[in-house]
Amino acid sequence: MSKKEETEFIFFCNGRKIVDLHIDPSMTLLSYLRRKLRLTGSKLGCGEGGCGACTVMVSSYDKLTTNITHVAVNACLTTICQMYLTSVTTVEGIGSIKDGLHPVQERIAKAHGSQCGFCTPGIVMSMYTLLRNNDRPCMPDIEDAFQGNLCRCTGYRPILEGYRTFTKESEINGIGCKTNCKTTCCQNKNGSKKVCANGKIQSCKSNSGINGISTTLFQPSEFTSYDSTKDIMFPQELILMIENEKPMPVRFTCNDVTWLRPVNLQQMLDMRKRFPDAKIVAGNTEVGVEIQQRKMIYPVTVSVAHVTELNIIELYDEGVRIGASVTLSRIDTFLRDTIKKTPDYKCKSFVAIVDMLHWFAGQQIRNVAVVGGNIITGSPISDLNPIFMAAGSTLEFADTEGVRRMVSITNDFFTGYRKNSMKANETLISITVPFTKQTEYFKAFKQAHRRDDDIAIVNAAFRVDFDENTIRDCTLAFGGMAPTTKLAEETVKLMIGRVWDQALFDDVTAHLANEMSIPPGAPGGMVEYRQSLVISFFFKFYVFVRMDNKTKTPSKEESSASIPLKRGSVESTQMFQEVSDDRSPIDLVGRPVVHLSAYQQATGEAVFVDDIVPFQNELFMAIVFSQKAHAIIKSVDATAALAIRGVHAYVDHNDVPGINVIGNPVKDEELFATSNVTSIGQYIGGIVAEDRDMAQRAAKLVKVEYQELEPIISIEDAIAKNSFIEPTRILTKGSVLDGFKYSDQVVESEIKVGEQEHFYMETQSCIAIPTIEDDAMDIITSSQTLKSVQAAVADVIGVQYHKVRARAKRVGGAFGGKETGNIPPAAAAAVAAKTCKRPVRCVLDRNDDMASTGTRHAFLARYKVGFTNDGKIQALKIDMYMNCGHSQDLSLSVMERAMFHVQNVYYIPNVEAHGYCCRTNIPSNTAFRGFGSPQSTLAVENWISDIALACGISQNKVREINMLQVGQSTYFNQKVEDLQLLKRCWDECLDNSEYKNRQSQVEEYNRSKRWRKRGIAALPIMYGVGYSDRFLNQAGALVIIYTDGSVLLTHGGVEMGQGLYTKMIQVASRTLGIPASRIHTNETSTATVPNTSPTSASVGSDLNGMAVKIACETLCKRLEPYKKQESNKTWNEWVKAAYFDRVNLSATGFYKTPDIGFDWQTKSGNPSYYFTYGVAVSEVEIDCLTGDHVVLRTDIVMDVGDSINPAIDIGQIEGAFVQGYGLYTLEEHRWSPTGQLLTKGPGFYKLPSFTDIPVTFNVSLLDGVPHEKVVCSSKAIGEPPLLLAGSVFFAIKDAIRAARRDAGKGEIFMLDSPATAERIRMACADRITEKFPPASPGTFTPFFIRS
Repeated sequence: MSKKEETEFIFFCNGRKIVDLHIDPSMTLLSYLRRKLRLTGSKLGCGEGGCGACTVMVSSYDKLTTNITHVAVNACLTTICQMYLTSVTTVEGIGSIKDGLHPVQERIAKAHGSQCGFCTPGIVMSMYTLLRNNDRPCMPDIEDAFQGNLCRCTGYRPILEGYRTFTKESEINGIGCKTNCKTTCCQNKNGSKKVCANGKIQSCKSNSGINGISTTLFQPSEFTSYDSTKDIMFPQELILMIENEKPMPVRFTCNDVTWLRPVNLQQMLDMRKRFPDAKIVAGNTEVGVEIQQRKMIYPVTVSVAHVTELNIIELYDEGVRIGASVTLSRIDTFLRDTIKKTPDYKCKSFVAIVDMLHWFAGQQIRNVAVVGGNIITGSPISDLNPIFMAAGSTLEFADTEGVRRMVSITNDFFTGYRKNSMKANETLISITVPFTKQTEYFKAFKQAHRRDDDIAIVNAAFRVDFDENTIRDCTLAFGGMAPTTKLAEETVKLMIGRVWDQALFDDVTAHLANEMSIPPGAPGGMVEYRQSLVISFFFKFYVFVRMDNKTKTPSKEESSASIPLKRGSVESTQMFQEVSDDRSPIDLVGRPVVHLSAYQQATGEAVFVDDIVPFQNELFMAIVFSQKAHAIIKSVDATAALAIRGVHAYVDHNDVPGINVIGNPVKDEELFATSNVTSIGQYIGGIVAEDRDMAQRAAKLVKVEYQELEPIISIEDAIAKNSFIEPTRILTKGSVLDGFKYSDQVVESEIKVGEQEHFYMETQSCIAIPTIEDDAMDIITSSQTLKSVQAAVADVIGVQYHKVRARAKRVGGAFGGKETGNIPPAAAAAVAAKTCKRPVRCVLDRNDDMASTGTRHAFLARYKVGFTNDGKIQALKIDMYMNCGHSQDLSLSVMERAMFHVQNVYYIPNVEAHGYCCRTNIPSNTAFRGFGSPQSTLAVENWISDIALACGISQNKVREINMLQVGQSTYFNQKVEDLQLLKRCWDECLDNSEYKNRQSQVEEYNRSKRWRKRGIAALPIMYGVGYSDRFLNQAGALVIIYTDGSVLLTHGGVEMGQGLYTKMIQVASRTLGIPASRIHTNETSTATVPNTSPTSASVGSDLNGMAVKIACETLCKRLEPYKKQESNKTWNEWVKAAYFDRVNLSATGFYKTPDIGFDWQTKSGNPSYYFTYGVAVSEVEIDCLTGDHVVLRTDIVMDVGDSINPAIDIGQIEGAFVQGYGLYTLEEHRWSPTGQLLTKGPGFYKLPSFTDIPVTFNVSLLDGVPHEKVVCSSKAIGEPPLLLAGSVFFAIKDAIRAARRDAGKGEIFMLDSPATAERIRMACADRITEKFPPASPGTFTPFFIRS
């Protein structure tokens, strides 16, 4: 094509026409929005369409139908060229602080559904798109809309509750209290103070509370009503342009990259003939990942998304014909409509497709991904290909000469991993899926790690056709059992002519076990589980057919095999103590105040590090990471990278002007590796270039030659090779020998808790700005420990600390991962900035972030516990091992915290605890919410469970008889105060949850269901608050009053979504006696508050709040004379009077926690300032054949003292609980034997999603329990609730126990954390799992290992 054939690129964004004469085809829509249009509301969270942070709405006009369609898409995968003649709407386009918020933005903010805010714009746009298509959705519609969105902070509940107000159910039923409260609030009008018009109880009196108990965190009546006519209209100019557009191909070229878009089949075939090596795309969901993650460049790309013939979907006599470019969403809509209009018997395969599409990725992907791409990509775990194969579908191809041929999808079509028999010059035109017959049965199955938006572990589709009682024809198709989707052809042969009975089932399972066998160490791992799923899926189908055809109907117990595991929409209640009626309205302490950044976060106006407008002459640094876990560096060659135009430098250890050593608290890591590497992801150097893409591509060209050494990956490896970080920690009490001697029984066992990725939505990010004249450095960072960043940067660039300013406005989630994790990128960027004498930005991509930063430590706890026959604990000996990674980092402190929690809430007279820190060759593991206590607490509750089983009594009884009593101390001799609150939490939670009644219901349910089991568990926790290292328990604040009466508040805490800035302003507002609107916090900086402790350990509010209070009290004392002299004057007048009287209107506050600090030499002191308590009761249901589960209900009672902000505190409880749920049941790191992290990005590492949270989710804050030792009588909240998610783990274990009981298996069994679907299924040992015993370790090389 000539230059004359180039197309002028035009699209509309937020109603504004954009014309670009030099469009770059390699640029994504997200990059274009953020870099060219400076619309930074849409975020880069993962780069693979898995988190939804980049979601925007794309609107298109179809001139044939005159329809306008609105779809949510992932801007990170969508190329900008795909937007030609479309209208894009971003979060900035629907509302702003200045012009007013859209109802979608307003409601997520006012419902407290935005914490760190990084994910908020994407969630807003998913909801906005839903409303543009359906202005009165139902709750399942909303949950479906969010399948492609993730949030790490909120626990999802407030988002769903806020958006419930848009639904039909909201209009009909109101937003009422939805559970059975045990206070008088919901049932007794006499106790109620105020009731909304929609029936929502606002407050009530509890039996033990001091003030009323509120159940209203937000008022729907205050929301702006939604009027769809006010939304952005599709541009009329764009309609006219599309109407007048000629059916000509579209072409864009820049930098030797060409993007082509044909509009008819002949044009496409001509392009294929001319460019035989061109990359064919439609939705770009697969190729987009290749470009984003692997930095692939395709010189010519042909988009077939607009080829008319490939977009046809139609019914005809034999079935449905679907064009290769028809999107999955269009297929879903078309088939749903067809199913309504067509006899049921003809649509059985269509029903299977529709059901499967629900679990296929998220809506953003389904809206653009096309069926042809799914087929031709040929993934062995494709969700649709097994259905197409089982249905007997046929494919139509056309070659470049126009010759067509039809091909059946059989084993012969897929020729190898992601390979097929399509000829090089052919293109897929369509697929035809035939109708099913009246005598046919059809069913499809899928099992994944997570239900929503996850790739399959194994999937299957089955079809059987009967001739009266015998099988006339049958197809069994499986995915995930071979390099391709595979038909079980040999098994099918033996089925033809047989009767559908038990003998057939036995023969089929025997043959399937052989035909679908996979060797130990096969790609994907989980060999025994995958083989078990093959049989389990067929068993489900077998029972389904028997139930449906009414012949030899299975028993009631057996029929549970075919019942799908479904969940309802979320219902919830939040209960908290309301403030007294006589409280001043400007005193916001105790009120559910909206997070002060929530509105900016909902509109996309909140600025994160990578949203900052580039500085003049700014460069970007891409890190060159080690690709070996343990090796000697033989050579590094950056020649090829430096040859690229726009690359300014390669920086490594030779460029470090100061010391090339970092680490906190021990400097035991090199910033840039010099002679050897001890982990994949270790920094070797960095490429500094003009922009991100250039730097990242150039970094891939740096050649590093290694001499590999043997790595240590797992805890078990480290123990075997005696690889430890010293010292070993030991704590003892009494004599365990005597304790065991006087015990009636002794149990020895172990439990392992796996790693957990922080998955903060904002990756590690920083900008280093050098000040040449002063030899100083300004660091804008996403760190939660500014002092550590300041110190590390100063050390590596060779200056004193006062020359480095580290600052943060907000951080997009941290959870401990940014306590030390931001030091390496910040230090590296500072070296680059000093070398190049220009500002340098360094933002890690998600995969690089996960591969190079540490996680929560994997733990192995081996314990021996002695007890009496009635369950009274006499002695505990426990050895805890944790995987530290290749350096110390914060591991020793994590182990210490874990050891302080090895008793949880129980009194143990004799204890011997050992803590071993294992050195391995993985990235250094680090701080994570809970800091070791979630792992040790799970071990504690595991041996509590063992004791109950050994004694034949209930777990709750064991807990109650061993629970600490008032006056008792911990095993490390710290007196525990307020233990009566633990008993209150326990009693109230059991009462609120109706535990006893529901336990009976669970037992009854389990008696009637063989293959579905429920379990219920209660779990108490006692959490010690404070740093055991005494020096960390300090904080400072600076409060400035200006002469207009406004106040600037600065303190040492970092805002990470936990609402710290909001709470501190509430504290200052109360202390100063002025409205919160008069107070502002700009940022946290080492230049205003020095020597700050990390914002961690749940003490951000405790420490900084007291410092703020002290500073404000100082100012109040200075203003007191003017208030007394002229009490009738205003705040502003008092301030001015003081100013003219030369009174200092700025004050610092400093606070240090008293009576805290533990000395490991003498084993004395108080590692915690106080304790907080909580209890959770959770009920689950599991599918014993697949290991899938759903959390039916969770009730939490939490002691938070007098909450400063109930909305924030409840949000922290829910968010922590769901994060803990991920730790204990879902999130799993897997490593190759050579140390390569296999679970990178949201595609392979699965967080809890919207539909993973408890169906009923009730949270109650213990009322009437002020804690006078801490600011505003509050207590810490960030970490403790995470431990309560262990209740789900033990409910699952309870359900498994019921399944094992039915199978005649022992009720004492080992279940490691996380309790994934694989582990649940294999623990439900039965006649199916027995067919697949595990291979002996050492006889094969595993595909992955768990560290």
